[in-house]
Amino acid sequence: MPPFDRLRRRSPEAEYMDDLTCGGAELTEALRHLRRLNRLFAASGPTLYGIEKLWTAAGKPPELSVLDIGSGSGDVNRHVLRWADDRKIRVTVTLCDITEEACEEARRMFRGEPRVEIRRVSLFELPEGCADIVTGTQFLHHFSPDELPGVVRTMLRASRLGVAVNDIHRHWLAWSAVWLASRVLSGNRYIRHDGPLSVAKGFSPEDWSVLGKALETPGYHVSWRPLFRYAVVIPRQQPDAGTEPKP
Repeated sequence: MPPFDRLRRRSPEAEYMDDLTCGGAELTEALRHLRRLNRLFAASGPTLYGIEKLWTAAGKPPELSVLDIGSGSGDVNRHVLRWADDRKIRVTVTLCDITEEACEEARRMFRGEPRVEIRRVSLFELPEGCADIVTGTQFLHHFSPDELPGVVRTMLRASRLGVAVNDIHRHWLAWSAVWLASRVLSGNRYIRHDGPLSVAKGFSPEDWSVLGKALETPGYHVSWRPLFRYAVVIPRQQPDAGTEPKP
């Protein structure tokens, strides 16, 4: 079947990066090449859009903590630091990934930056309310439709203000652009396989609508952003005074 026909639904195929039994130097190289693709496709924009919306809704506090789950080498967060500097916000950023290769790359990139902490940890190990805003850049597409509501609820529990999601629009133009760029910019098999596949595992407006209905969270907001990405902003609802939070 031609690839464009397969884009009608999210691909269930696993990315090479999802195989935690592999890794090593080849994965480290892939993380470095992924930064090139992130720059080319302006990957930081939707994350900054979501953080800005949640920060503004909270009254623009002078201090802010951000936790990026599935952060990879964390390159998007360089833009988060600059965003905070421009607004005179005292920010701390925690980068969390499940692979040691990603954590080591992040340590190398942010060496000497006291505002950034790197932790090797799974989303499901995060304590409740451990950061103001939890972000996920190209993170949710790694999960199946049945898993997504639970994953997002876990992200919400880890946040105090809400969640800013940045993920890929599943579209033939995006697939074509990533297929070409991954071959021009890299010979790494992770990049050449996972790059186009990540688009095939991405989202349509209908997918976000289904997720929103499953979450039943007031304030759930989806916005299409350049280049072929979605910013999804999900405020955390605070329990009413005198009531216990729902499990």
